[in-house]
Amino acid sequence: MIVKITSKRQVTFPARVLEALGVGPGDRLELVEGPDGFILRPRRIDLSLLGGLRGKIPPGHPPFDIDKFREEGYDPALRD
Repeated sequence: MIVKITSKRQVTFPARVLEALGVGPGDRLELVEGPDGFILRPRRIDLSLLGGLRGKIPPGHPPFDIDKFREEGYDPALRD
């Protein structure tokens, strides 16, 4: 599979590739250099780093639904 690099060094991956990786808008990808080239993989959150949040979420607070969050619109001004 071949992808094109734009003049701004951006790449568009086919939807099939992103679906196979399980990533969507706003997710991050990691390039890992190995002896045979680079490996592309999704950048996952290290859940062990979230332990500091324990006790800061009030009891009974509903769990965060990432799928619902991704489907909702967002204010482009809030992007990185």
